[in-house]
Amino acid sequence: MKKLGAGDLRKECDPSRFPFKTTEDFEFEREPIHQERGVSAIGFGLNIKSDGYNIFVCGAAGTGRNTQVNKAVNEIASREKAPDDWIYVNNFVHEDEPIAMSLPPGRGIMFKKDMEELVEELKLEIPRAFESEDYEARRQELLKKYKQKRDVALEEIEKNAFDEGFVLKQSATGVTLVPRSGDHPMSAEEYEKLSDKEKEKIEKKKHDLHIKIEQALSETRMLEKTAKMKIKELEKEVALFSVKHIIDELRFKYREFDDVVEHLNLVQDDIVNNMDIFKEEEEEAQPVFFGMKAAAAARKNAFQKYRVNLLVDHRHFKGAPVIRESNPTYYNLLGRIEYVSHFGAMTTDFTMIAPGALHKANGGYLVLQAMDVMSTFMAWHALKRVIRNREIKVEDINEQFRLISTTALKPRPIPSDIKIIMIGPPWLYQLLYKFDEDFRKMFKIKADFDIEMNRDDEKVKKYAAFIKVRCEEEEMRHFDRRAVARVIEYGSRLTHDQEKLSARFMYIADILREADYWAGQDNADFVDASHVEKALREKVYRSNMIEQKIIELIDRDILMIEVGGSVAGQVNGLSVLDVGEYMFGKPSRITARTYMGKAGVVDIERQVKMGGNIHSKGVMILSGYFGEKFAQENPLSLSASICFEQSYEGIEGDSASSTEAYCLLSSLSGVPIKQSIAVTGSMNQHGLIQPVGGINEKIEGFYHTCKIKGLTGDQGVIIPQANFKHLMLKDEVIDAVKNGKFHIWAVSTVDEGIEILTEKKAGKGDKKGKYPKGTINYLVDKKLREYSQKFAKAGAQKRKSKKKTTSGKKKS
Repeated sequence: MKKLGAGDLRKECDPSRFPFKTTEDFEFEREPIHQERGVSAIGFGLNIKSDGYNIFVCGAAGTGRNTQVNKAVNEIASREKAPDDWIYVNNFVHEDEPIAMSLPPGRGIMFKKDMEELVEELKLEIPRAFESEDYEARRQELLKKYKQKRDVALEEIEKNAFDEGFVLKQSATGVTLVPRSGDHPMSAEEYEKLSDKEKEKIEKKKHDLHIKIEQALSETRMLEKTAKMKIKELEKEVALFSVKHIIDELRFKYREFDDVVEHLNLVQDDIVNNMDIFKEEEEEAQPVFFGMKAAAAARKNAFQKYRVNLLVDHRHFKGAPVIRESNPTYYNLLGRIEYVSHFGAMTTDFTMIAPGALHKANGGYLVLQAMDVMSTFMAWHALKRVIRNREIKVEDINEQFRLISTTALKPRPIPSDIKIIMIGPPWLYQLLYKFDEDFRKMFKIKADFDIEMNRDDEKVKKYAAFIKVRCEEEEMRHFDRRAVARVIEYGSRLTHDQEKLSARFMYIADILREADYWAGQDNADFVDASHVEKALREKVYRSNMIEQKIIELIDRDILMIEVGGSVAGQVNGLSVLDVGEYMFGKPSRITARTYMGKAGVVDIERQVKMGGNIHSKGVMILSGYFGEKFAQENPLSLSASICFEQSYEGIEGDSASSTEAYCLLSSLSGVPIKQSIAVTGSMNQHGLIQPVGGINEKIEGFYHTCKIKGLTGDQGVIIPQANFKHLMLKDEVIDAVKNGKFHIWAVSTVDEGIEILTEKKAGKGDKKGKYPKGTINYLVDKKLREYSQKFAKAGAQKRKSKKKTTSGKKKS
């Protein structure tokens, strides 16, 4: 047992240890690393290039996960070369499967512009070629030859018909043979006057002539078809002449890229085969009808197939890309196929393929927040598919759920080479590792970020460096050495440990900003310790409304807490309430009632399902402790009820188990407990006191209660000996201890605690298990023996009465 002095209640930071007056004078080469383990793991994961070595950075919020990831990734990415550009072009063989191509950085936009200029140039060159005199002369020559052959054939047909006694007439349905009379066609009346034999002879000749005419006309049609083919070949020749020398320049320019050259060959063939779209003249801007608009739009869209969709452009990158996707939806990761409304219908083509974060990060690094990925529909499955298949495939997610399949673009996939860094909480990492077999294969690097670090000279200097860097980056006032010392003490307060400093720099940075604000309110050039203290007080004031309400209820005796006098079977326990950003301690009256029976220790909180499992475990430990200590010769014939008075919410934790033990000891011994002393600490079955959490808040909570009730100099708190190094109390409490108005004791056993609470010796048992007279344990043992004897006597009488009743029934 130890009564703590003011010097034990907080480990102060000596400002004189700093080699500067203000952080402005503090010199160091670069901001030191605060999370060595995590940063080392990130560095290893970024440098190893084997499959599956993606990184999962886990740790609590505010530990610098994002900052360190960004710093490490940016540093290594800056030393790497920029990856290739990626483009999509039309697939002239399978138009619903656009082709992906890669080009060196900056060549993608160059090729895109070259193709646009090619189309614009051909719009001028091809019509100009077809307007040339040479083309027109050659075309007319072909037409002339065709017409001559056609005319000769028709004249021969007409001559043969005339020689056979017919006149040839052209009609809408073809060629008609009419019998002639002299040089003129025979009228119907003249034909009717002919004899049947003459008519039959005419019809036979007519039939024979029709066969010859059909043969002649067929030859004429073949001549026409041949002429058209020759004209088409001429047009292709002219178009090829116009196109080839232009595309030859591009072929030479991109000669080292086989897929680009092959695409240019296909473009050339398609242009030659579809030259008509280039020969049509552009419509002048004027009011047009719907049909004319549709035709103009169709002509404009006809040129789309020659364009280039620049999916990813790295021309301005100095190193590998680092992409941070804050909204990792399925489409934001894998890209999307966009649609446009075109005269009432939704249409798309390869130029409407939009990139996702994975495309942009290809050849570099992609940083994602794990919680965002897991909470977004299909995003995690899509990400795993990319890692597993090492390719990025743009797909419409609706295709997986449609009952009826529809024709849609299926862009060729792009090979992927991406290092993925996910940042998330430790519990999510554990869940994924346990339940997702793919995860452990794909994220082989775990980077752990701690919430605390040792408080040694090196880490203290790192804290000072962190303060300076934040001041310079955020253009805040610099901190003097006393202010730095106070921030370091606050860092230990956050960890509840004198030998540790908080690694949750988000909270430290918040205090720096708020202290700078208050320094500005004072028109100060530098931030001093008073401004840090002001920031801490104001931070508490913004969040402690509920605490003040509870203190007010205690002050008005609505919540019944006594801080003076002595009561048997009653003690002030301490608990911690967490209201988000703020935690505070609250005293609770705990009472125990004991009586003869076999029920053992009954936890009222557990019976009404207000107690958690850990709390119930702590109560059950009491049975083991009392059984081992007082039931070696006689069985425990004890019933006891323990209750947290005026408790209207759930209770969890075992930090009140020692408090409940003191209650039972007091109730059984009949010795009252001093109500001026509050207690916290868990215990084991051997009666040893174990450390608890929230020790500073608990002490300060009872101190505030005593303060409003009136400090008498007798009040204080009993804490576990193991919590001694966890004390980082506020100045107000330390001053009260220094002035003898408040006390703190550290104990390691239940016996030590009961002696402080009752001012009576606990008593140590001898070899026979006997305790010295007048001690607490002697009185408890005596009471339990009385319970045992009375219970045994009552049991014997009950059995004797039952035996008599049974014997009387047999005689009857």
